[in-house]
Amino acid sequence: MTASDQQINDLLTQMTLEEKISLTIGQDMWSTHPVERLGLGSINMNDGPHGLRKPPENSSIGIIDAIPATCFPTAAAVASTWDVDLAKAIGEAIAQECLANNVQIVLGPGVNLKRTPLGGRNFEYYSEDPVLAGELGTAFVEGVQSYGVGTSLKHYACNNQEFERMTISSEVDQRTLRELYLAAFERVVKRAQPWTIMAAYNKINGIYATEHRQLLTEILREEWGFEGIVVSDWGAVNDKAAALTAGLDLEMPGPALNHVEFLAGLVRKGALSETVIDAAASRMLKIILRGIAQRQPEASYDKAAHHALARRAASESMVLLKNDGILPLQPTAESTVAVIGNFAQKPRYQGAGSSEINATQVDTPLEALQTWLAGQSVEVNFAAGYDHDGNTNDQLIAEAVAAAKNASLSLVLVGLPDAYETEGADRAHMNMPTGHNQLLEAVAAVQPNTVAILINGSAVTIPWLGQVRAVLEAGLAGQAVGSALVDVLSGVVNPSGKLAETFPYDLADTPAFLNYPGEAGVVRYGEGLFIGYRYYDVRKVKPLFPFGYGLSYTSFRYDQIALSAASIDEATPLTVSVTLTNTGERAGKEVVQVYVKPSNSAYLRPVKELRAFAKVELAAGETKTVELTLNARDFSLYDQQRAAWRMEGGSYQILAGGCSADLPLVADLMVNEDPRSARKVLTRMSSIKEFLDDPIGAEILHATAGAFIEGQSASTRAIFEPIPLAKFVNFGFFEASQIDEIVAKVNQD
Repeated sequence: MTASDQQINDLLTQMTLEEKISLTIGQDMWSTHPVERLGLGSINMNDGPHGLRKPPENSSIGIIDAIPATCFPTAAAVASTWDVDLAKAIGEAIAQECLANNVQIVLGPGVNLKRTPLGGRNFEYYSEDPVLAGELGTAFVEGVQSYGVGTSLKHYACNNQEFERMTISSEVDQRTLRELYLAAFERVVKRAQPWTIMAAYNKINGIYATEHRQLLTEILREEWGFEGIVVSDWGAVNDKAAALTAGLDLEMPGPALNHVEFLAGLVRKGALSETVIDAAASRMLKIILRGIAQRQPEASYDKAAHHALARRAASESMVLLKNDGILPLQPTAESTVAVIGNFAQKPRYQGAGSSEINATQVDTPLEALQTWLAGQSVEVNFAAGYDHDGNTNDQLIAEAVAAAKNASLSLVLVGLPDAYETEGADRAHMNMPTGHNQLLEAVAAVQPNTVAILINGSAVTIPWLGQVRAVLEAGLAGQAVGSALVDVLSGVVNPSGKLAETFPYDLADTPAFLNYPGEAGVVRYGEGLFIGYRYYDVRKVKPLFPFGYGLSYTSFRYDQIALSAASIDEATPLTVSVTLTNTGERAGKEVVQVYVKPSNSAYLRPVKELRAFAKVELAAGETKTVELTLNARDFSLYDQQRAAWRMEGGSYQILAGGCSADLPLVADLMVNEDPRSARKVLTRMSSIKEFLDDPIGAEILHATAGAFIEGQSASTRAIFEPIPLAKFVNFGFFEASQIDEIVAKVNQD
């Protein structure tokens, strides 16, 4: 028994029942309960995930008056970097700011998938793909926790919309749940062990996440080996006793009415086991003691260095969606550039809600562009074009058109205002404000050299795409948005961002269109496995911009792919080698993406799925060989009948390239599956055909009823083969005991 285990046991044995229960309920909005009698202090936890949001001492919420902290790009923007090292560096920086502000746990990252582009909190989440979300989430957690600060992986699980988020039931089958909506959580838990997991507000298949024993205990702790605590989202607990029994450890915020007295009463009446209280209290003590031990009262951080990191992250996150050669900008001396859009002077650089950061400084696009262009003797004309809410009028349009006419080129910043993307409410549509579109179309009509810059946290429709020369997706880029924009527009940074979510042409094209937002308190995940690019692939629907897409100021060539083996089994990892060459005249970074495509699956599966990626930097003319590793799980599906993962055998293709829709390299692979895993679990209600398709089942049936089976015509077989085996008792062909014997024999291995 370690010293910490002994310390925990000693404390538990000295505590009263009420003191143990108090550990499972917050002291206030942001801290755990102390037990002062025993010298046990409390620890603090505050919002993230793209920066620290800690209220001042005299405030409980702190959304408006939080202490200053570095506002990094939101998760949606960080995901566009596809750079795990950068995600880790951001985590390390946030941890340093936590230490300097006596915060022991930062509430993030969020790894929920983007099921619909309308999700109001999509800017806080990484991707539509669980591998990308899981890799970046793992890196962030490792970065934060390497400094002795905890994280809270959220929102577990199926919190994919804000509409009725506190009551809606996400109805999802087990295979979809496991392969998509739990997959990123699983990856982070197994590889990084976050200190805490945050249980979501919503229900999953009719059970609140905070009371969901399958999720909190059976899957999270027993299957994945989670060692930390489960904390509720703020206000998510509905039945405290049920939540504790299911595996929830900490209800936030506190104090929670009379829960201590109420729960103590249940224990004394025998309605709630004290062992449940002890288990939660023990886990709480482990985290509290760890947090207290790793405090650094003298800690500080370098604001300038963190701002520089925010600038690097922002420039790496920007995605070049269109460019006919106008970028990078090369303005001539004595020329004029029109900068148009209210976002240029009052930038939107983060989403609204609990993640809102009080930035240490903000680089506005207008000031950054003026500074850069002034150094080249280039004049800047500014026109707002629209107001804070995105509305425009004839005068604002006229001013913008005049500025554009009198310039050699125009930079127009458009996108989504604060009210369009916020915690607590989903978007009503995918469109930008009408005023933004009107402005851009008016400017493009008089200025052929127009570059559009998108400020948004999720996919939008782009009706004027054909009217502009370039489109740069800047996203919600954090406090250094202005200087980062200059870096990319000027060519100091070669854009290397790739979309972490598909941009469709229209909302009607999206996977969840018919099933969102739900009705009568239920949202049905009717699209199943097919969200994001998986849907567009299988339906052969062409998106506006595909998953993984992004242009560069240089060019790359994928030369060859090699596999470490022609066939693998469950114990054999696969190394995929890809040769990549920078064929342009600039240094640049490319994201090598590897997808797995099953050729002959017996299951309904996506056409292909992302399984590995790597961001690679190459000098002009340089060639590198990139190696990525795949394992059994990358070829597996969740077998609902067995309630287990299955590595399905058969032929596969390994695809590699720089975008989900452009994968020039292909290699064939054979996956050898354990024959026992390939067999179905047969039951009394399995059909005759299912028994005949199974080698052992066929042998048994032919031994017991061979004459009947072989003596039938093809048309008669077509009638009886779909009939469940048990039904033949009704027809007098078998005794019930024979059916049980056959089922037992066929499944004995």
